[in-house]
Amino acid sequence: MKLFKSFVFSIRNFLILVRVWFFNFFGAKISYKARISLSANLDKTNLRGVVIKDGSYVAFDAVILTHDFTRGFHAETQILENCFIGARSIVLPGLKVGPGSIVAAGAVVTKDVPPSVIVAGNPARIIRENILTGQYGKLLDHAKSQY
Repeated sequence: MKLFKSFVFSIRNFLILVRVWFFNFFGAKISYKARISLSANLDKTNLRGVVIKDGSYVAFDAVILTHDFTRGFHAETQILENCFIGARSIVLPGLKVGPGSIVAAGAVVTKDVPPSVIVAGNPARIIRENILTGQYGKLLDHAKSQY
């Protein structure tokens, strides 16, 4: 059973890497050290505008947009280092999610997100500042070291 689980996990990782390669082939700038869920939605209308840096994770059903047809607007949407984009959240076109930030599940990001914060809600608002994240936006427990 353990061998089967590791086999399935390695196939999944291979599919994720192929998907990243595919997006990069068509103009996106996605680090191979980033992870994107197989069900995450990147804007295929303007793939050149998708930028995802090292150590970031885009969870299932999250949407990263890079265009707005109603305004005729195409822009670069950036997810910087060690960010976590939560499930079913939406990042609107032309925005930047600062390094080490977390976008909560279901959030709608309408403005740039500063570094090292957690944002949640619709529209997304800062709910916590000065956080510390590791790879894939994992929140590090630094509260223990303060005591």
